[in-house]
Amino acid sequence: MPLDVESREAVETAEGEVVDELVVNVGPSHPSTHGVCRVIIHLDGEIVTRAEPVIGYLHRGIEKMAENRTYLQVVPLTDRLDYVGSMYSNWAYCRSVERLADIPVPERAEYLRVIVCELQRIASHMMAIGSNGADTGALTLFVYAFDQREHVVELFEELCGQRLTYNYVRPGGVSHDMPEGWADDVRAFTAAHRSALAEMDKLFFGNVITRGRLKGIGVLSADDAVAWGASGPVARGSGVNWDLRKHDPYSVYPRFDFDIPTGTDGDCYDRARVRLYECYESCRIIEQALAQMQPGPHRTEGLPRLIAPPPGDAYDHIESARGALGVYLVSDGSTRPYRMKVRSPAFCNLALLPTLAEGHMLSDLVAILGSLDPVFGEVDR
Repeated sequence: MPLDVESREAVETAEGEVVDELVVNVGPSHPSTHGVCRVIIHLDGEIVTRAEPVIGYLHRGIEKMAENRTYLQVVPLTDRLDYVGSMYSNWAYCRSVERLADIPVPERAEYLRVIVCELQRIASHMMAIGSNGADTGALTLFVYAFDQREHVVELFEELCGQRLTYNYVRPGGVSHDMPEGWADDVRAFTAAHRSALAEMDKLFFGNVITRGRLKGIGVLSADDAVAWGASGPVARGSGVNWDLRKHDPYSVYPRFDFDIPTGTDGDCYDRARVRLYECYESCRIIEQALAQMQPGPHRTEGLPRLIAPPPGDAYDHIESARGALGVYLVSDGSTRPYRMKVRSPAFCNLALLPTLAEGHMLSDLVAILGSLDPVFGEVDR
């Protein structure tokens, strides 16, 4: 972990005691901070007294750039938001466009969107869990998890030709129907993935060292999770049973039988293990979607390339791998968005870091940051 000692400060406590405080920079570097982020840490010995995340190193002005793109041209920009879960960013934006322009979506396209986004949830959670392992010295878990992520990426490559930025979900549907034999490949993956999840659960979460490193670390209460606007596994790890797929259902999710895993202690351990159990539920959803999906068009025919919604605004949100991802669009009647605003769950969850890190040791800080699973392309935008 690259550390840059910035200064020593004499700080007076509330009791009048003067403490020699060390101010240290963690980052900005990619390996130690799950993206291009800098954390200014104030230390009393090895104890974190204050942690200040500094963002903006990956700011690319995507929301502003959208004002100079047509509605269809914005879709590839959304891939660069949450680049670990690009399918979600595509879908959230397209749902907002469809609401704004009153664009219908064929039923088969809705099923395809659910399938690819649940696969994307698995891929994203594998990266998060693998990084949790790397952060705590369990490099074997990192390799196991990334192997599972690679299987998903290969499925996406077979489906749309891309491995990271997919540009797959489009207004009115998806760009391609699934190729011949792809559904069988997906079923084979979900069957094998359950065994891999059980092995990772035993290897990592059943390990006494993992429990010592993650249990009781970075505890977030359910009330604080709600008050801070946390969502996704970060909130559900604290016992907040809230998932947009269940509690504000969209697309064809009401047709599926699945559970919402939650934790009890709200610590790093629970947040990571909730992600593992969510992968089981994603497998259930994918298999049900494949069984229910009927032949039909994969996109709305006759949709013009230059979409010009009537003047007005629209907001739509979905449950991404990081939580409630929303897109707000304003139309002035032209072929380009007048304004675009992204509600980033990663940004909201990252705001918890100073609260969760205080009082913990420096070695715990990286585990706490990793348990929030931030993607800084979405945080900075």
